[in-house]
Amino acid sequence: MEIPAINLKAIVLVHWLLTTWGCMVVWLPLSFAWGNFSVLAVGVWAIAQRDSIDAVLMFLIGMVVTILTDIIHFGIYYPQIDLTTTRRDLYRFSAGMAILSLLLKPVSCFFVYQMYRERGGDYNVNFGFPSVSRNRDAYQSIDQENESSSPANPFNQAQDSKPGVRTY
Repeated sequence: MEIPAINLKAIVLVHWLLTTWGCMVVWLPLSFAWGNFSVLAVGVWAIAQRDSIDAVLMFLIGMVVTILTDIIHFGIYYPQIDLTTTRRDLYRFSAGMAILSLLLKPVSCFFVYQMYRERGGDYNVNFGFPSVSRNRDAYQSIDQENESSSPANPFNQAQDSKPGVRTY
C-alpha cells in the first residue's frame, strides 16, 4: 500500500485555517495562538526551502510539541466559559475547530515525517548505549586467510620493488 503524497502547503493551510477559527472566541490563552502560529511559520519556512532537511524536522518537532500543549490548554481552559451567553454557537464552532486541528495533527505529523524522509532525512535516536547488530556483512572472517597478504610479506609490497623515498 502506497502512502498518498500530501503537499506541505495543504498541511500548513489547513492548520492555519483551523487555528484561526479556533482563536475566533477568546477562550484559549494567547500562548495557544502564539505556539501554533509560530510552528506554522516554521512550516512556511519548510515550504520556501524545498531541500532543507532542518526546516522540515523543526516543523515536525513543533507539531509534536503543539499536540502536547494543545491538550494541556484544552484541559485547563475548556470549561471556563459560560455557555448560556448569546455567543454560544460561535464558541462551540471555535472550540470544535481547535479540537479538529488537534485531531488532525498526528496525521499531519505522519505526512511531514514522510516528507522529511523524502528530503533525505534519517532520524536515528542514539542514547549512547551500545547496540547489537545482526548485520555481519562488513566483517571479515578470521578463519579464512586473505590471498593478497601473507605472513612473510605483511605490507603487500612486491618482492622485486625497491622501497621508495618516503615524503612526510
